[in-house]
Amino acid sequence: MSAGDASRDGDRSPVANADVCVVGSGPAGALVADRLAADREVVVLDAGPRFDPTDRLTRQERAIRPSYDRPDVWDVGGERDAHSNSGEWFYPLNHARVKGIGGSTLHWQGMVMRLHEDDFNSKTERGVGPDWPIDYGDLRSYYAEAERELGVAGASDNPYAPPREEPHPMPAFEPSYSDSLFAEACEELGIDMHSVPNARNSETYDGRSACVGYGTCQPVCPAGAKYDATVHVDRAEEKGANVIDRAAVQRLEHDADRVTAAVYATPDGEEHRQTADAFVVACGGVETPRLLLLSESEEYPDGLANSSGTVGKFFMDHLFAGVGGTLDEPTRQNHVGFYTSACDQFYDEADEDIGPFKLEFFNYAGPSPVEMALTGNDWGDDLVDRLRDGYGTHVAMGGLVEQLPRSDSYVTLDPDRTDDHGNPVPDIHWSVGDRALRTIERANEIQRSVLEELGAEIEWVAGPDATGPAFHHMGTTRMSADPDAGVVDADCRTHDLDNCWIASSGVFPTSGAMNPTLTIAALALRVADDVREQLSQPL
Repeated sequence: MSAGDASRDGDRSPVANADVCVVGSGPAGALVADRLAADREVVVLDAGPRFDPTDRLTRQERAIRPSYDRPDVWDVGGERDAHSNSGEWFYPLNHARVKGIGGSTLHWQGMVMRLHEDDFNSKTERGVGPDWPIDYGDLRSYYAEAERELGVAGASDNPYAPPREEPHPMPAFEPSYSDSLFAEACEELGIDMHSVPNARNSETYDGRSACVGYGTCQPVCPAGAKYDATVHVDRAEEKGANVIDRAAVQRLEHDADRVTAAVYATPDGEEHRQTADAFVVACGGVETPRLLLLSESEEYPDGLANSSGTVGKFFMDHLFAGVGGTLDEPTRQNHVGFYTSACDQFYDEADEDIGPFKLEFFNYAGPSPVEMALTGNDWGDDLVDRLRDGYGTHVAMGGLVEQLPRSDSYVTLDPDRTDDHGNPVPDIHWSVGDRALRTIERANEIQRSVLEELGAEIEWVAGPDATGPAFHHMGTTRMSADPDAGVVDADCRTHDLDNCWIASSGVFPTSGAMNPTLTIAALALRVADDVREQLSQPL
């Protein structure tokens, strides 16, 4: 038990004289808490429980059994996690989140790329979407720090990546066997392959072991080689932060200019008020706008920090594009992480018609032997023969595609359905534009050409009619220089409230096509620095 938790011994009462209250203990909240806890009184409130790390092998067993759905692995579901969908596109929200200490990093893949320079200037460079009020240079040093904090294995072999100032903390993972097959085909086609940065240890780092190849990074890493936010939660507690689990924040009390308290409910049915000088809301791109909307008042009748009317608006996610099939030879899948090689060659060709996209060379194509064995009705030699015939020859490519911000894509409150505390659940109204669908078609063309060059029999295509989300919630509390155009300013402080910051991918004005967690982490570190600076100013 860490110092902060031991001192409270499970006490969920408010912390006296808190300087900073952080709502959410995912990667953003954990990094903010850790950075501030050394010299500030910090309290972290999270709606979910602490998960026992010794249970991870049991959770891994759940993950590989087809009788369990993905939310079951981390106990997601029920009235607490209820949500609704009113949009044209269905959004499976409970597949996208973990409620508990560590947040979504408990089940993420661990892919950590920087956004490209043009992603910050989409309107100027591509003619679509808004420009961010910050540029790549503003985050460059924070990206490097985030890579050190998370522990990133990578290499400087990607000619299309944005400039960097130093090597990654760990060497990149070696290309997989199937990467070598892809490499031959890509060389014939003039397509560049390069390593991909992982927040997964390629060697012992930060007291955590190197990856041992379980291959179940998503949804669970039993070894602790993949980063998750409990690393920084534990560090924050060691510095004196108080982390209160199962403390679901119901609303933020406030006056016209400042948040005064976070009102939270505990399992015993009590409500408490946590006061602080500064508040950092870090509960993701869905729960953050929901909390702000639940905090409506006479001063903010349309929801807290919502004078712009943009809270919950411009919900974005990355779209998936993929092609897969089989070869007449072994491809050795499911032995290492999800993918170890990628292609950003076409990323910066983006314009008004086609968005940025990245390509991924999968190491987990096809079913696992366990999945095959548990879904059949045969036994003995028949089972062994079926596994030998059907396993190990699959090959697949994936890719992520940018979705532009749209006014008809948003998160709001369901007027009819409530959660276990009687609050309206989040309603996802997800819309996807034609540019994203055209970009998926372009990615599919390249993916198909690679598999055909390999000589694969193509068996499936995740194209515009069969795409789905990558579970990256972005855009619902976006950053803007103009207070009428967004929720937070360039420092992620809300335009309306002097002492409230948002640390989340919800602040992204555009999504790019790179996994968002490294950018979330870089922004969180920047938020922490701004909070410290503001707290040091005389009242």
